[in-house]
Amino acid sequence: MAKALLGHVGGSDPRVLAEMRRLQQRVRDLETQLVRVQAENDALAAAVRDNGSGSVLDGINVSKAEPALT
Repeated sequence: MAKALLGHVGGSDPRVLAEMRRLQQRVRDLETQLVRVQAENDALAAAVRDNGSGSVLDGINVSKAEPALT
């Protein structure tokens, strides 16, 4: 069963190996992106804490805000 979970059933099919390599690269890319986004989130959270305001939206002047494009 462990071999089936790892994709090694029936020998080493080149298509299966290529797909496994592609998926492994995709996982690495997503892990890298996750680390980057977490760092950005931490920096934004620190900026909000340092700003001392209660909400990120407090600094937006609603009367001068432009309408959203539809």
